[in-house]
Amino acid sequence: MQPIKKIKGFQDITWQDAIKYNFLEEKARNVFSRYGFSEMRIPVLEKTELFSRTIGDDTDIVQKEMFTFPDKKGRSLTMRPEATAGVARAYIENKIYSQERISKFYTIGPMFRYERPQKGRMRQFHQVNAELFGTESPQADAEIINMMWTYFTEIGIQGLNLEINSLGCPECRPNYKNRLQEAIAGINTDNLCPDCKNRSHTNPMRLFDCKNPECKQYLQNFPLPMDFLCRNCQNHFDKVLNLLSITGINYSINKMLVRGLDYYQKTTFELTSDKVGAQSAIAGGGRYDGLIQQLGGPETPAIGFACGLERIMLLLQEIERPILDFYLVLLDEKGTENGHRLAQRLREQGFTGNVSYHTGSAKSQLREANKQNARKCILLGEEELQNNTVQVKDMTDGNQKQVSEEQLCDILQN
Repeated sequence: MQPIKKIKGFQDITWQDAIKYNFLEEKARNVFSRYGFSEMRIPVLEKTELFSRTIGDDTDIVQKEMFTFPDKKGRSLTMRPEATAGVARAYIENKIYSQERISKFYTIGPMFRYERPQKGRMRQFHQVNAELFGTESPQADAEIINMMWTYFTEIGIQGLNLEINSLGCPECRPNYKNRLQEAIAGINTDNLCPDCKNRSHTNPMRLFDCKNPECKQYLQNFPLPMDFLCRNCQNHFDKVLNLLSITGINYSINKMLVRGLDYYQKTTFELTSDKVGAQSAIAGGGRYDGLIQQLGGPETPAIGFACGLERIMLLLQEIERPILDFYLVLLDEKGTENGHRLAQRLREQGFTGNVSYHTGSAKSQLREANKQNARKCILLGEEELQNNTVQVKDMTDGNQKQVSEEQLCDILQN
């Protein structure tokens, strides 16, 4: 019988990678909590309409990349391709806006997109997201960017640079879109890639999201959102940049940065690293002041960002296997019961450790203790049983001594 294999684009996360995920997730919890953010957990499965209304019917995510299927009642359901829409839905449905003026949430978990699997980009991937609701202050923009920068700094990612842009607001964007449509009308759209040809009619701003070199040549002479900002948007953007400068963020203005989701307005940004390669973006986000109202909630300004953990893991240095406080070596079958009791007592005291499941050769058991990264080996044989003692071997310097069980906790603690 042939063994069953995993689905293409999905991966098994063994302990070697799991410790990296745990490191990134725990660091996110640590950093984000220092900025006053609390964790929110949202469903993996949502109504398809949530994503088509928020992300945009004309985006690649909705048209090509979502895992969508009917349930037994014929309702269209989708595995979440991103987290912001779900958090926004939860914010409205749970009436969080009536409980607090400012809300700060982060989410950690799997997302699903049906795109071609490649290194650092799978069909099931994991994201850390942060969302801030309730204020249009430029200080919120700067704060969430500072938090993102701090997170990547503390996990040890080097070569960071922030690319930032402003996309305008409902007041100034219509004028820009009209000028952009005029520019598109002046070129032969048949020379664009199929995606851009379609976008030129449905969502022209997303032309700037294309990575095709031939399409980029046409974009060089197109009008850009930042050149059409109203006074409020320009003042907002200037204040954000000033606050970033005060805190030492290394940024560059990228007037062609639009990102791929329809709900962004005003500030939009990407964090890049020169250690990644051609696809250098490792995180990104922006302001989405109209999204909550678009989903049926009250008018609520908001800003957020997301980063994919698999992409970050390409930049992480190797993380050692967690250190065990002890490994209990059983030299005699008679010591099994005592060894089981002793290991349980040590674990209840807060120590981490494993017990050998076989007796016999101390040499082979010590090798196993080394593989498992144990600090101390506790050896229990017939002589130790008779004297109510154990042998403790330091796996760093090789020193070994006989101690009573009562002394053992102090030795492990030290």
